[in-house]
Amino acid sequence: MTFDTVAADRPLRAVVVGAGFIGGQWAPELLAHPGTELVGWVDVAEDLARAAAGKLGLDDLAVGSSLTAVLDGEEPDFIVNCTTPQAHHDVTVTALRRGVAVLSEKPMAVTLDEARSMVKAADEARRLFAVNQNRRFMPTLVAFRRTVADLGPLGLLTSEFFMPYRGRPFLDTLEHPLLQDMAIHLFDAARAVSGADPISVYCESFRPAWTWYPGACSATAIFEMTGGLRYTFAGSWSAPGQPTSWTGSWRAAGTHGTARWDGDGHPPTVEAAKGLVLRPYAPEGDPFPDRRRFTGLAEGLEEFVTGLRTGRPPQGECHDNIRSLAMVTAALESARTGARVPIVT
Repeated sequence: MTFDTVAADRPLRAVVVGAGFIGGQWAPELLAHPGTELVGWVDVAEDLARAAAGKLGLDDLAVGSSLTAVLDGEEPDFIVNCTTPQAHHDVTVTALRRGVAVLSEKPMAVTLDEARSMVKAADEARRLFAVNQNRRFMPTLVAFRRTVADLGPLGLLTSEFFMPYRGRPFLDTLEHPLLQDMAIHLFDAARAVSGADPISVYCESFRPAWTWYPGACSATAIFEMTGGLRYTFAGSWSAPGQPTSWTGSWRAAGTHGTARWDGDGHPPTVEAAKGLVLRPYAPEGDPFPDRRRFTGLAEGLEEFVTGLRTGRPPQGECHDNIRSLAMVTAALESARTGARVPIVT
């Protein structure tokens, strides 16, 4: 996409929208980055935003419950959308239509139709809109992606996610809590690792007898991807033992060999096909050792700021990220209909 850049010789002005946990993680990153300035905080519960700002010693920060009022008053260059997924569409479109760029938490939206209208709003406003998929910046995932790139054309990519999780009551309200809440991380990582895009999916979502969830908390899915790749996913929010990492466990098989990664802090491993030599890439050091608060935020902010200054799209730019959301929405449709579903953005 083509979006307008900011040429003014000053820090980029930013407003955080949402004063929950993740908003409280983004605000320190904006304060720490030398190229950004936090100028406002918005939450429908204004007292929460005021309290969050106060914890950071920002008693004079512009705070309010009205997004439009803060945008009009502070004239930011961008917002960081940390609201609930149900609010992502309205918050993002409101900012874009006022000429304000958007860096959003995932998922982009609840539905694909909402996401399409958000991308359209970004195009019409010529503003950068990106979703921060923070796991893409994990040093070990980056090392796995680089290792997989040496395997040649891929035939199979698999990920497993098994976790006995009881942490958030809202998961009990979802029809398919694994697919609706967690799967976006694995599906987006599959695109990042393989460099392939989804074509179709067959998915089954179900409820094991032992689970504590009212909804279908377990799922399996087979994605047809570009280049002839098949990506398979299996997971459960109520695994009875031997949990994976929060990024799952991974295996990739290509023309030149096979690579594996535990999804955690260990580096990937690789075994070459007969007669070939492959070596795994080692994770690189933390580029922000003094600013690390929540994995991938500092890196995502740096890419976004660089994009606003140079016009180079960051990872998660909306025209790209909508493909990861489409994997989720198509998997849900397949689970509900029992049919293989084409993936169209």
